[in-house]
Formats: sequence, C-alpha cells, structure tokens
Amino acid sequence: MAAVRAVAKVLASPSRLMLLDLLPQGEHRVWTLAAAAKLRASNSPAHLKVLAAGGLMDSRRSGTRVLYRVGDRRVTVLAEQLKRLAVEVLPAADTAARSPLDPDALSVDRTELNARLADGSAVVVDVRPATEYAAGHIDGAPYIPLHELEARLGELPEHAEIVANCRGRYCVLSADVIVVPYAHGRTARILDGGIAEWAADGLPTAFTV
Repeated sequence: MAAVRAVAKVLASPSRLMLLDLLPQGEHRVWTLAAAAKLRASNSPAHLKVLAAGGLMDSRRSGTRVLYRVGDRRVTVLAEQLKRLAVEVLPAADTAARSPLDPDALSVDRTELNARLADGSAVVVDVRPATEYAAGHIDGAPYIPLHELEARLGELPEHAEIVANCRGRYCVLSADVIVVPYAHGRTARILDGGIAEWAADGLPTAFTV
C-alpha cells in the first residue's frame, strides 16, 4: 500500500499532474519543466522528488546537465487515461477542449499519419512551446507557434493536409490550430495522441536538446 500512496501523492497535486503531462514528451532540464508547469524554481525539486518516489520519473546526467524523464513507459498511458477519465466524467472538460470544428471527426491516428508523412500527403505542425519541441518531436515536423501559423501557412506544401500536434488528444492548442488552415481554404486534422504516444509506438522521433 505504500507504493499506492506514493503514486496517489503525485496525483494529489495540480503542479505534479502538469509535470506528469510534460515528462512523457521527452527529456527535460529542471528549468524547462518549471517554466512549462509555471512553477517557482525553488519548488520544482520537491515536486520532482515526489515524482521519483512514486516511480513515475527518472533522471540521467549528460555532461553537467541533469535530464529528467519518465521512469516507465506506462506513465504515458496513465497520463492519457487521466485525461480520458476527466472528459468522460466531467462533460464540461470535454466541451472546453473542443473547437468549432469537431476534433473527434477530424482526428488522425498515428499509424495513418506516419504513412502519409512518408508519401508527402500530410505535414505535421508542432505548436507546443519551443522547449518541449526541443525535448522531442515528430521527425520532420516544423515548429510553428500558433500566433505565427497564419503568416507562415505558405511555408507548408499546398498539396499536403496539415496535422496539428500538441500535448495530446485533449490539448486545446490543437483544436485552435485546425481553424486557421480552414479559414484559408485548406484542410487540417488533429493527431490522436501526442509525442509521448508517438514515441511509445516506436515511430520516427527527433530531439534537439
């Protein structure tokens, strides 16, 4: 039961839940985790210690840097299941994650997307913060912040369907991204899952940290 309590302690904190959402996306330094989760740098080590005690986080040293990562690939499943449970038992959460274009009808699974990237019929746009993109992204996917997307649509192949990638199935940024291409006569879809699920499936992933 001590192990169960250790995991439950992780889930009891909104800040640690945010870290749990970020860690499966790739390896991060403590300051990038703190910034993305909007934590004070002084509080971050304590939260990371709880994650490690719960077996949900691991770390490794690279030169002078310490990189934090998920301790077990099942953490990715846990993070996704938490989101799914929330939208199923709290309908307001599902409504908040939707755009005027229904993402359920516009999602694309990872296997299909991988095949379409290979034949050039789709292009992925990653709209996560730059530090998260650097920690791990779909190989070949350009980083285009949402506020720049409209001005940079011309950089994307005209014949390719645009697929938005954010922090996963329920990331509100993905829902916002697909509206922009449609406003300019182009089609767009949302990746079902995020970089964590993509990497867990063994699909091509790139890192720049």
